[in-house]
Amino acid sequence: MAYGDCWDTATYPVGMARSHLTLAALATSAVPELDIVGASSFGGGSEGGFDSALLTGRDGRHWLIRVPRNELAQAEQSADLVALRALSAGVRTRLHFSVSAFAGQTPINGTRAIVYEFVYGAKASLAAVDIAKAESVGRAIAAIHALPTSFIADAGLPVLTPIECLRSCIAIMDRAAATGLVPAALLTRWEAAAEESKLWQFQPTVINGALSADSMLYAGNDVTGVLDWHELRVGDPAQDLFWLLAARDEAVGEVAFDAYNESRGSADRQIRQRAMLYAELELAKWLLHGTRIHSTEIVDDAVGLLTGLSDNVRNDVMNPLAPLTMPTLAVDEVEAMLLRSERAV
Repeated sequence: MAYGDCWDTATYPVGMARSHLTLAALATSAVPELDIVGASSFGGGSEGGFDSALLTGRDGRHWLIRVPRNELAQAEQSADLVALRALSAGVRTRLHFSVSAFAGQTPINGTRAIVYEFVYGAKASLAAVDIAKAESVGRAIAAIHALPTSFIADAGLPVLTPIECLRSCIAIMDRAAATGLVPAALLTRWEAAAEESKLWQFQPTVINGALSADSMLYAGNDVTGVLDWHELRVGDPAQDLFWLLAARDEAVGEVAFDAYNESRGSADRQIRQRAMLYAELELAKWLLHGTRIHSTEIVDDAVGLLTGLSDNVRNDVMNPLAPLTMPTLAVDEVEAMLLRSERAV
């Protein structure tokens, strides 16, 4: 008996975590030709933004089904679907790793369940990314940035200029400053970076826009797949690299950047400086997230992280975020902050 024969998916209660069997039933509705012989829960469970299940077909192929649990996850899923459709077969041939593909969808309680082809590979936390993996990550990101920008515009996805990228950063700075909780040393540092014209002289590229350690899938030390495409756009390539600067082993970031630059033949000499600025602004965004949802715990955590960063900056005042004077700052806390941010969604 097929999974779809024994479940009434239309009446499943809103807000309750759906079992892998229910998700399998939804999958057979979304993709009628699927012959599912196995299903198991997948992902972060009730703390995540999605109810997810890994499905096994009779032919041995695997599929992933996801149902958003809140409005933010639903928006992310919709954006991800647009991006995956924009990544045509022709575009994908330019990548040496796999990207998931849309298989089907079905409505469920005001949202929709979407089935994707499963991308094979193992995840690794940033702490587990060693030198060999870092080199592969750098090459994978370079491959994304080498894609032609025309397909982004054709798909109606954002195409940002350097000045628009700068304005986005300034908007975050201004909103964070308005809270009165950002140390003055950091605001001065960020404002100086915003006013440094050489920092913003770069060629926009196709970027994933949402990369983190959790986006990479590996077989051994090689990147075999990249996930999380909901921020696909043309923009600042440094946005795809900043998360590597949170690695506890500084050599990981250095190797990744070197592999990236070698693959790209990049003339963007300020990319690492902008990446560090984006990493620091993640702390500002964490603060803004806490104030938006009125979470004293998150705000206190963000203030503590910003204060620690400010102390490091104060001890190195001769090295602002300016061309060729990039300091090495202890921002290891960014990785943990990002994980907490994901759980808060």
